[in-house]
Amino acid sequence: MLLALTALVHADGTPALSPATTAQQAGLVDVRQLAPDITEDIKYAGSDNFVGTPVDGYLAPKCLLLKPAAEALARVERDLRAQHQRLKLFDCYRPARAVKHFVRWAGDLADQRTKATHYPKLDKSALLGDYIAPVSGHSRGATVDLTLMQCDAADTHCTPLDMGTDFDYFGTLANTDSPEASATQHANRQVLKRAMEREGFRNYAMEWWHYTLNPEPTPDTIYDVPVQ
Repeated sequence: MLLALTALVHADGTPALSPATTAQQAGLVDVRQLAPDITEDIKYAGSDNFVGTPVDGYLAPKCLLLKPAAEALARVERDLRAQHQRLKLFDCYRPARAVKHFVRWAGDLADQRTKATHYPKLDKSALLGDYIAPVSGHSRGATVDLTLMQCDAADTHCTPLDMGTDFDYFGTLANTDSPEASATQHANRQVLKRAMEREGFRNYAMEWWHYTLNPEPTPDTIYDVPVQ
């Protein structure tokens, strides 16, 4: 039996940390095993993110997910290709140690390096809570952050659609149904939403890019194995 299954939910209802120490023990698989050429831009493995540095736990730019979520995501990618569209992945499974890194960063109010790009209309002190929580659904292994690309007729050149904000923009414009988004941006968000919903993913209303498989395979368990 997988070590992931030995974790028990805490009395206060928060997910318990799995004792798994490897992706295999946790049941996490590389999505490229199922969709070998899916486009990835794993932001937290580098410095192009709101923290401004590689994030703890990301030792490689890979998308790991629990197998049911990886299989569902591969089906979304397959179905989109019939319309000359493709997914672009920003983040998938997120180790618990990465979330702790986010919380430490949010508490360092002197570090304002990424404000202009990621939270131009907010004070950094407002980020803890709705935007950065001490426990992330990504750590349960069935949540993905992504966008949609439109390709040419030969599927050789693909361009991300205009969604109104970049990934990890902290502000109301990132809300999936934000009235601040243009008609074109709203339509693009809905195309992505419908494609994801067809395979069982539900959107997080505050972030147009954020989707979780429903039902989640291990809703009461988080993992802290590194992405490598």
